[in-house]
Amino acid sequence: MSSEVTANSPVRQFLSDYGPFILAGIALVLAIAGITLAMVGDAAATQQWLDQYGLAALFFILILEGAMLLYFAPSESLIPITVLFVMDSVPGYAAAILVSVVGATIGQFCLFQLAKRGGREYLLQKPWFRVSETALDRFDSWFDRWGRVVVPVSNALLFTRGMLTVPAGLAEMRDWEFLALSALGSLVFQTWLAIFALYFVEYLPDSVPV
Repeated sequence: MSSEVTANSPVRQFLSDYGPFILAGIALVLAIAGITLAMVGDAAATQQWLDQYGLAALFFILILEGAMLLYFAPSESLIPITVLFVMDSVPGYAAAILVSVVGATIGQFCLFQLAKRGGREYLLQKPWFRVSETALDRFDSWFDRWGRVVVPVSNALLFTRGMLTVPAGLAEMRDWEFLALSALGSLVFQTWLAIFALYFVEYLPDSVPV
């Protein structure tokens, strides 16, 4: 039994260190395949694919975004692209926002649990964790100074989105409280991005297909 555990340990260590990179790589490959299909494929087939799998793809990508594993695309572009090129009605916009909020909240909750259970040093030594110790100290001080309110506020803003997830976990915030505050901030963030995109599209040239 002991030898089995020892033999499996390198595999578990590898997955712990590099598994998130593998997931992000799979998402990147699928994204490239989707873009290629849209550029060179049949327009009707592309639209059918987006109708069937667009929200599922958005959900998976937002989980990565919430867990701070979205290395290949700016998260701020996801909802605008979805509402402009995939959805064409108010119910569709609402569905995209809802899916993005749920996905991002799941991703943030996973990172929150890793911080809560694994601790600060565990995360800092992981190659996929992109927050430096200096930056983490700064966000810790924000949480210590302002408390739980910084979770939804930071989630609703550019550049600080998700950065208070780890400090909240290290502070051992209650799970349901983090989920509620994280989702609230994400709802505000995704909603204002969608509104901005729909407002901005009015100023695009007629030659741009949206």
